[in-house]
Amino acid sequence: QVQLVESGGGLVQTGGSLRLSCAASGSISGIYVMAWYRQAPGKQRELVAGIHSGGSTNYADSVKGRFTISRDSAKFTVSLQMNSLKPEDTAVYYCNVVIIRPGRRDDYWGQGTQVTVSS
Repeated sequence: QVQLVESGGGLVQTGGSLRLSCAASGSISGIYVMAWYRQAPGKQRELVAGIHSGGSTNYADSVKGRFTISRDSAKFTVSLQMNSLKPEDTAVYYCNVVIIRPGRRDDYWGQGTQVTVSS
């Protein structure tokens, strides 16, 4: 079992920055992906950024050049540095870890942290 604890959300003005962090504890080994998703009111949850255990990253087009995902593989933490924030970035942000083992895939989610960008 894996537990995820998020921190770093809050209220910021347009153009400001926030850094989200997620600490994972439990059994994490092999191939995994750590990611951030977000869900705005009335919208579906969407992938913001992900980082593979091999180090490759991917981003939603809407955040490319503004957000940076990083991880500490020794501590199993993943962070999301968010710069040049826009009101449309307002959402609940969720940390996600997917562990891929032979014949199975396990998904884990954090409780979510609110990010509000005021105009």
